[in-house]
Amino acid sequence: MQNFWPSSGFRLLQRNERGWLKPTDDYLRLFLARPELAPMPESCQVELTLHAALVDSPSRRVAPGELQLLQDADARGSYTLFLRFRDGLLTAGTLEAYYLSLFPRDGTGRIDIPPLFIDLLTQAITHSLLADSTDAYEVRAAEMLFRSQRISTQGGQVLGADREVVDMLNETGGLGDFGRFLAEAKAPLRSVNLQVLSDDNATDYWRQADRYTFLLDLTHEVTNDLSHGLVFTMTRARSGLKALASVLQKWVKHFLGVAVTIKPLQKIDDDAWRWHVGLDAQSSTLLDDLYEGRSVDPVRLRRIISLFRLEFVNPAEMRADVAGKPVYLALTMDADNVVRLKPQNLLINLPLASPM
Repeated sequence: MQNFWPSSGFRLLQRNERGWLKPTDDYLRLFLARPELAPMPESCQVELTLHAALVDSPSRRVAPGELQLLQDADARGSYTLFLRFRDGLLTAGTLEAYYLSLFPRDGTGRIDIPPLFIDLLTQAITHSLLADSTDAYEVRAAEMLFRSQRISTQGGQVLGADREVVDMLNETGGLGDFGRFLAEAKAPLRSVNLQVLSDDNATDYWRQADRYTFLLDLTHEVTNDLSHGLVFTMTRARSGLKALASVLQKWVKHFLGVAVTIKPLQKIDDDAWRWHVGLDAQSSTLLDDLYEGRSVDPVRLRRIISLFRLEFVNPAEMRADVAGKPVYLALTMDADNVVRLKPQNLLINLPLASPM
């Protein structure tokens, strides 16, 4: 099994008979080691004692009164959120069951944990889905499920870069606090060239796991109409869009138990369009507007990274009124050229024949 994201904690989890991930004490210790919970030099003795006790036994009960004894309000808040997350996870029994409880299909869910915890859950689950993968494009595309991407266009290519990495490089030149110091002193920073993932450097991608430094080509295939009914399609064999579609297929199968096919699409040309799902906040409202025939600002349309066509392998698993119809998906960047993919939207909004 590939350990391409060591920080996901995947190797610390156990699979049940369904293939879902059971939390362990070692997995919970990863959270206790994070900066949000790790003790600081100025931490009070109560906090040090509580942290040590949880590291020793991550599942131990913590009485509300214990948290009130913490001197630092931020520490009290951080531990409150961690314990809420931990207790919900242990009650659910698996990462997947807890994830689904956060996003119920009836729309009654209430998110009461930080987005960071949701991203970490998503990372571990996605790592499990791809544990046997040898496709660097697929794994790089899967990063989009839990890390936002900054989009740029260069030479006709649409490129996705890890937003956190790009912003850090812009701020510090990749030199951390020292680079920040140089920037404040207006000293020149070194230039850092991010590589577009390709067959030539895919081996390097595996070596640099958890660094998120590779760009992903999200450019569509090019289709030219040659008239007389002839269409020439120049396929991008290593398209990040195809890799992303493959990941989303596995995501749906893993959670919902239904097989679907997903293919990138350049436009929706369907008079019988019946169902759609936005893969991010912007796409949901955009598809609603298009479906209702409302006028859409060209600026919003230009923010579409890709459309997708999703089809159920077995139409009987769909709602009867849309059985056999395709489901259209959209992925869009926001006004800051950032894509924040929400994979939970697929689990909440697909037209299933029977509720989960």
